[in-house]
Amino acid sequence: MSSTTRVPQEERTRLMRQRLLEATVECLVEVGFNRTSTTLVSQRAGVSRGAQLHHFPTKNDLVLAAIEHLTRIRGSELEAATAALPTGERRTRAVLRALGEHFASPVFTAALELWVAARTDSGLLEAVGPLEQRLGRETHRLTVELLGVDESVPGNRELIQATLDLVRGLGLANTISDDARRRGRILDRWADQLDAGLGGPRQASTRDSTKEQG
Repeated sequence: MSSTTRVPQEERTRLMRQRLLEATVECLVEVGFNRTSTTLVSQRAGVSRGAQLHHFPTKNDLVLAAIEHLTRIRGSELEAATAALPTGERRTRAVLRALGEHFASPVFTAALELWVAARTDSGLLEAVGPLEQRLGRETHRLTVELLGVDESVPGNRELIQATLDLVRGLGLANTISDDARRRGRILDRWADQLDAGLGGPRQASTRDSTKEQG
């Protein structure tokens, strides 16, 4: 088989897998983990059952692949949402608002479904745990950079951890009802407390400032 015919086939395969993974995330958000099935996913993706079973023979295979896909989406969406935040006195408020929106997004809802399912499924936990820990570290690092925080100062690391715990908790509350207005008020108030605890209004980190000027 020549390379001219191989590449289109490889691309079709990639796109099909992509549709299946995206459909899995959509099903997790809309119907939850227990009601997500390979049949429902293949229907949502517009992929035949035979093709779906070829790529992901079981629900477990599909979900494990979706976990990695979802982790990549969450990381890239958070980076994109925080790429052009304002500097100056309202920096902290803007960062917290961006974090709040991220943790209230559908991709976080899908992740919550997997967290709950993993609590009683050791195989799922083995897959979810390390990826969540990695994403947690990356989110912490990004937040430190966005706020220009010096974590060598005693107490600063704990303030960042408390901030991330707060936005995750608000994201969880949002799964019950639309909590945007209350979330905004809480995060605005916390921004004031955070600035006070960190020693004044936050600025972009050196790395972010360089990007903005470039």
